[in-house]
Amino acid sequence: MTTSKINALLLFLILLDMTLAFTAYCLPQFWFTLFHGTPYVDPQGLLRRTAGNWLAFALLQILAYLRWKNQPYWLVLVAGVRLSDIFTDWSYLYFAQNLTCFGGFSLFIASPANLYFGWFLLKGSKILGRPTGERRKQAG
Repeated sequence: MTTSKINALLLFLILLDMTLAFTAYCLPQFWFTLFHGTPYVDPQGLLRRTAGNWLAFALLQILAYLRWKNQPYWLVLVAGVRLSDIFTDWSYLYFAQNLTCFGGFSLFIASPANLYFGWFLLKGSKILGRPTGERRKQAG
């Protein structure tokens, strides 16, 4: 496990969640076209509520990116964020009435991806929490 892999994953997750939040907040019709192929109808504002979650994810991941090398517990926090989201996308996939191929595929892979990201970050936090000699053995 290298710091460059952890940094790359954190940057990817930051970009992903910022893109999701921006699209849901600012381009809701585009979201509905891309995922559902339908006009934007969301009288309760659930899409934008979800965008708030993605924005919170992104902010926590930014903090983790800046601090995890000195405080590896930030990786555990981000792992918890990713793992907290493992059921949401498959629930969405199951209950959505209309989905495009892109929407269905994206939702299908999101839950296993979040499970993997959480596992990867937990593993990274364990390795980084060990004394330096043990880290070299594990990373090699």
